[in-house]
Amino acid sequence: MDSSLHEPEDLTARARIRDAAMRQFGELGFDRATLRGIAEAAGVSYGLVRHHFGSKESLRDACDTYLARTVERINEQVRTDAAPGQVNYVAVAGAAFGPYRAYVVRALVEGRAAPFFDTLVDLSAQWLAEDDRRRTTPADSPREARATVAAAMALSVSLLQEHVSRRLGVDVFSAEGEHLLARVLLDLYSHPYLSEAEAAAIRSRLPHPEGDHD
Repeated sequence: MDSSLHEPEDLTARARIRDAAMRQFGELGFDRATLRGIAEAAGVSYGLVRHHFGSKESLRDACDTYLARTVERINEQVRTDAAPGQVNYVAVAGAAFGPYRAYVVRALVEGRAAPFFDTLVDLSAQWLAEDDRRRTTPADSPREARATVAAAMALSVSLLQEHVSRRLGVDVFSAEGEHLLARVLLDLYSHPYLSEAEAAAIRSRLPHPEGDHD
């Protein structure tokens, strides 16, 4: 992973505990994982885990905060990239979250990792705000709603990794799979399924929601 995506603490005992916790939570689930097991996996004492985090719930919150900050750093790297197109950010994200994929998937399915998901939604809304200014037709749904669905769609590959990999014929999180996924996403986003006229015809048959939109 790009060193710029690391937090300053990433070589500390606190970071080792956090990483071990995400592995344990991902493999065992939050309820079955224990602070003593996490301490052993991190190579530190149980007392040090308690000193840094206090409780298992606080440790989980720290894990979720770390994931949210990682998303923010990747987003900032994309925004400040002086040579867009030369970096495969699908691969960057895969490298950043690869060690924690089981945790992310389990936490999201269990309805946890809210800071991580909310950060994805907030960042999606920022990108949509820019896209909305370039639209030739006004958006037909609130930006927050579109950002929420976009975030869920972005996470779907991770949640469905085994099925996606099986159908693609390659592990979607291998180097080959990440490059294929990047090309597929570019193709899908640059060639929408519906034209504006087709979308308008379908939209005209839908009940119109009350209230103004962003």
